[in-house]
Amino acid sequence: MELPFVQVDAFSDRPLAGNPAAVMRLPRWLDDATLQAIAAENNLSETAFVVREGPRLRLRWFTPTVEVDLCGHATLAAGCVVLAEDGGDLVTFETRSGSLSVHRAGDAYELDLPVIPPSPLVDPPPGLAEVLGSPPGEILGVRQVHNAAYWLAVYATEADVARLEPDTVRMGRELRANVICTAPGDTVDFVSRFFAPGSGVAEDPVTGSSHATLAPFWMERLQKNPLRARQISRRGGSLLCIVDRDRVRLQGSCAAYLRGTVTLPE
Repeated sequence: MELPFVQVDAFSDRPLAGNPAAVMRLPRWLDDATLQAIAAENNLSETAFVVREGPRLRLRWFTPTVEVDLCGHATLAAGCVVLAEDGGDLVTFETRSGSLSVHRAGDAYELDLPVIPPSPLVDPPPGLAEVLGSPPGEILGVRQVHNAAYWLAVYATEADVARLEPDTVRMGRELRANVICTAPGDTVDFVSRFFAPGSGVAEDPVTGSSHATLAPFWMERLQKNPLRARQISRRGGSLLCIVDRDRVRLQGSCAAYLRGTVTLPE
């Protein structure tokens, strides 16, 4: 059995930057163990699997260790691939997080996600500030996503976020936590980094789903909409965030890096 494979660098206008995602369009669903094994073999933060079910396209996302409920960059990548192969300007996927659409926005793409607001009413677990290495000014709770607790750590400056060297082993094993670290940006409205060891990813290069939390948070703090954002991981990536009531629209570019075929036994 030969299956097409495309690797796309999402939220970047050039290869070797942004967040790489594998996109695989399958003729039918394989069993979950095989999907998970493929994602582990790909060894990217996310592999997106797309299957046509009648008139609809179903999309699922796997990290190297777990299936997740929401992934922004792999949805953007899947939209880029489907629009390139099938034509048109809009594609809608049915997912664990409801209907998610991707459409062309000039030379870029726009992804529509549900807002995931933070909450100040949840106490962080003991030791979270310690494993981050540098205590943030605030820690807010975010609803559980990706089979792990999410937290939003707010710092004073971009430099504070850039210099973080958290203990991601302890963060994942002891706390089962994923942490979005953010601060006002020097040249953009806000910056972030995302550490997701609770879902098997030490640091994600550019994270669409975290901006479903970051965009409404910074819109309220800065009284500004839309907002320009940059995730300041080693690879880095840029996003334009537009909050529209209970939805967040994220605009970013995609660059195809690799095309090939995955060969599996029948």
